[in-house]
Amino acid sequence: MSQSPNPEIIRSMFSKVAANYDRANSVLSVGIHHLWRKKLVRLSGAKTGDSVLDCATGTGDLAIAFKKTVGPTGKVIGTDFCVDMLESAPAKAQKAELDIQFEQADVTQLQYPDNQFDITSISFGIRNVSDPVKALQEMARVTRPQGRVMVLEFGQMTTPVIKDLYNLYSEKVLPALGGIVTGQKEAYDYLQKSSAAFPCRENFLDLMKKSGAFSEYSFVPVSFGIAYIYIGVVKPS
Repeated sequence: MSQSPNPEIIRSMFSKVAANYDRANSVLSVGIHHLWRKKLVRLSGAKTGDSVLDCATGTGDLAIAFKKTVGPTGKVIGTDFCVDMLESAPAKAQKAELDIQFEQADVTQLQYPDNQFDITSISFGIRNVSDPVKALQEMARVTRPQGRVMVLEFGQMTTPVIKDLYNLYSEKVLPALGGIVTGQKEAYDYLQKSSAAFPCRENFLDLMKKSGAFSEYSFVPVSFGIAYIYIGVVKPS
C-alpha cells in the first residue's frame, strides 16, 4: 500500500459501521464469507481442546467458528482494537451457547504472554493495520512453536472475465450498497480501495517471510481469488 492506515481513522470508521456491520457483510457477500471462515478453521487443523486467539474479531464470527470446533474443553478469545465492533459479539456467542471471551486488544501490541495459543487468527483485518509485519510477529509470539497463524484477507483476482466482473462489482456496486446499508459509503470506498492495493499471494508471503517468525508459509485462494487464506507455521523456539 502507498501509505499505512491511520489507526484512529480506522477505529472511527469501524465504530460508525459497527451497528450494521453484520447486515452489510451478509448483503455484500451473499453470506459466502461464512464459508471462507469455515475453510480457514479447517485448514488451521484446529481440534478439540485447542486454545485460539482471534484478532480483529469484530462481531465474533471467526471466534464462534473456532469455538464450535475446539469444543467446551477448548478456549477461544476474540479481540478487537475497536470496542464498538465488539459490542454485539458476546450476545451472538451466548445465543449459540458458546463460551467465548472477548477483549479489547491491538494486534500490534498484544497483552498476552508468549506461546499461549495453539492457533492465532485474523480475518479481514490485517490490511487495516498500520504495520502488518509487526502484527504477524505479535501473532506468532503468542502462538506456541509449531502452532499456526491464520490470515484471511481480500486480494486481487487474476482469472480473466471473472476478474473484470468482480472489479466492476467491488468498485461500483459494493461501496454504493455498503453506503445504503450502513449510511457510511466512505467506509466502503476505503475498504474496496484497501483491498485492491493490499499485497496478496506471493507478495503477502513476502511479509510473512520478513517477519522472521515462520518456518513455513503458504496460501490458498477462495472463490477464484476474491480472498486468500494464509497459513504460517511458527518457528520452533
